[in-house]
Amino acid sequence: MNPQTTPAAAPPAATPFATPWGTFDLTRFPEDPRERLRAWDAADEYLLRHLAGETDSAAGAATELAGRRIAVLGDRWGALTTALAEHRPLQISDSHLGRKATAANLARAGAAVDEARLLTTRDSPPERIDVLLVRVPKSLALLEDQLHRLAPAVHEGTVVVGSGMVTEIHTSTLRLFERILGPTRTSLAVRKARLILCTPDPALAPGPSPWPHRYALPSGIGPASGRTVVNHAGTFCAERLDIGTRFLLAHLPTPAPGDRVVDLGCGNGVVGTAAALAGPGAELLFVDESHQAVASAEETFRTNLGPDARAEFLAADALAADVIAPGSVDLVLNNPPFHSHQATTDATAWRMFTGSKRALRPGGELWVVGNRHLGYHVKLRRLFGNCQLVAGNPKFVVLRAVKR
Repeated sequence: MNPQTTPAAAPPAATPFATPWGTFDLTRFPEDPRERLRAWDAADEYLLRHLAGETDSAAGAATELAGRRIAVLGDRWGALTTALAEHRPLQISDSHLGRKATAANLARAGAAVDEARLLTTRDSPPERIDVLLVRVPKSLALLEDQLHRLAPAVHEGTVVVGSGMVTEIHTSTLRLFERILGPTRTSLAVRKARLILCTPDPALAPGPSPWPHRYALPSGIGPASGRTVVNHAGTFCAERLDIGTRFLLAHLPTPAPGDRVVDLGCGNGVVGTAAALAGPGAELLFVDESHQAVASAEETFRTNLGPDARAEFLAADALAADVIAPGSVDLVLNNPPFHSHQATTDATAWRMFTGSKRALRPGGELWVVGNRHLGYHVKLRRLFGNCQLVAGNPKFVVLRAVKR
């Protein structure tokens, strides 16, 4: 691979990422020329410079990578995997969008198809890891679960390096590394990024992952009252029902027999499961960009409706054209996120709304719950030409838009 000789020009949204292995044009996914957020940050830079022996934390010694089995956990948009592609790393990611970005960035860099393996957090972990690189995720639970899953593959000689911005690394983060893998220390902060340096201890016996978690839903929320929810690590509100979803559940529409219903951004699947309980003849589709969330939704649904109930479960980019046929859906239920990692953005919500309009049949409905201050009614009126307030309280609104 030659990172300097790209076969085609990078799209306008690409930003150059200079590393000890070359300079790479990287984008997030989906690619958007208006995107202002980079596909890499100072934590990615710091980790790669450490591996190359270009930082004080490395004491001038580069990490030997040739011929070693490298695993990259939580690589957000593929910056680490793309930079190290010549060493054939294995990437483990919970994010469907992150994996799509990685594939696109590898292709843009001219990497051969076998220069990196892209796994999800639900795939079987590798049997041996010689170099483990960890981009610390927002979810401490996801980090805990994945370190447990990868611990059997780590040996005494494994190089373990974590990286994150200083706001992402806490005492609890370091304790996880120490409890599951071995003695851990941190580096000095550089450009608000920090490294986690861990020495594996084969004598540790951390035991199995404590995930997934289960809890019973409260009463007073409609058909899902008292039902069991299953949450794999990293799923939104894995310990309790969030108040926005609770408000939506209390005002959920009842699907008609034969309706095709989408729980978009499904999380643990409680909304779609409630819709299936309310309308037993409906056909459910659960969609989320998180593989952990999709697994949670499937277990929640099967726990409450049995193994033979009709439903599909898909890790995907909202309701993009390659995900679902236009005009094939009767009802979309949505509690959109307004964060992408540490950034606050409405880009995800807008993509969910536009995808929903494309997927809905004429007369089909999009129901959205959101914080009142986010002003989703303005976007929905602009897109659908209509928006009705179904219910509201001082913090949340439930909105309904109909495709004409």
